[in-house]
Amino acid sequence: MIFRQLADPPSSTYTYLLGDRESGEAVLIDPVFEQALRDAALVEELGLKLKMTLDTHTHADHVTGAWLLKHRLGSQIAVGAASGAEGADRYLTDDDFVTFGAHRLHVRATPGHTAGCMTFVLDDETLAFTGDCLLIRGSGRTDFQQGSAHQLYRSVHERIFTLPGDCLLYPAHDYHGLTVTSVAEERRFNPRLADSIGEDDFAGYMEHLGLPHPRQIDIAVPANLRCGRPEGATAEPVVQSWAPLTLTFAGVHEIQPAVLVEQGGSIQVVDVREADEWNGPLGHIVNAKLIPLGQLAARAAELDRSRPVVTACRSGARSAQAVAILQKLGFERVANLAGGMIRWRASGQPAEGARD
Repeated sequence: MIFRQLADPPSSTYTYLLGDRESGEAVLIDPVFEQALRDAALVEELGLKLKMTLDTHTHADHVTGAWLLKHRLGSQIAVGAASGAEGADRYLTDDDFVTFGAHRLHVRATPGHTAGCMTFVLDDETLAFTGDCLLIRGSGRTDFQQGSAHQLYRSVHERIFTLPGDCLLYPAHDYHGLTVTSVAEERRFNPRLADSIGEDDFAGYMEHLGLPHPRQIDIAVPANLRCGRPEGATAEPVVQSWAPLTLTFAGVHEIQPAVLVEQGGSIQVVDVREADEWNGPLGHIVNAKLIPLGQLAARAAELDRSRPVVTACRSGARSAQAVAILQKLGFERVANLAGGMIRWRASGQPAEGARD
């Protein structure tokens, strides 16, 4: 079996690709919208046919890449029947099976983080994908989306901890750089859910977490209830391929600082901040051109339409608007500098006039 663990750093999400070597059939668990192009490229490079995308639950911290991958690769969308999502090709229930080639995943309902959470267990019980139900030395929160601490406790102890001790567990998220655990480890060391901890103790612990709501919840949940389809969209967005780009759920292509550096002088960088910011502490990218956002439409003729354009600002917000302006003016190869000059400096890239 082909197995790959992929990460989305901004949301600390793990995506899992499982493929059958002989048939070439594959499934992708918990894809992220902004990483869908990366995932599609990997599927194609490995010579696989993506049969289905699976979401362990309705995520609140990122938008699923299921809809985009369906349009790009023809894969089916599978979600939990209890999720309430619309637009899926298959609705999974407890004890269903998902097959890919000679392999199959057993669907186990594990509600508690949300009402529709599921854990996917490989047929030989050597691997399981727990979503946000059981995390490495932790658990998913239970304070929204019909969550229940008592239900989550029972899901873990009755549906996950009953697997063999050496079964490897892969969560949907990790915020500490950890990648995998096992049933035996979590039964012994999980500070919330170990065998020595009772259900009422766990419920009391969860009631006093006091966590803020996920930053993307107002965008992610409605989008994931549409299986990742942008509101009003009927076809896949046009994908630019002049550089390794990511496509945000808002439809804006982004380029990471390191990728922009690798592209060298083939790209023209337009800084859309004001002059005082251009000369401010963050400095500006070498050889960038300063055109404040309010002047961009009037001065667009100063740009070379034969070369790709990357727009930049302090954080990436104004430059995303600049991308839209240039696209309306007929520029076809345009991307936003992800994270703006803040991320540029944080990643150690050089800047003229910068003050540390």
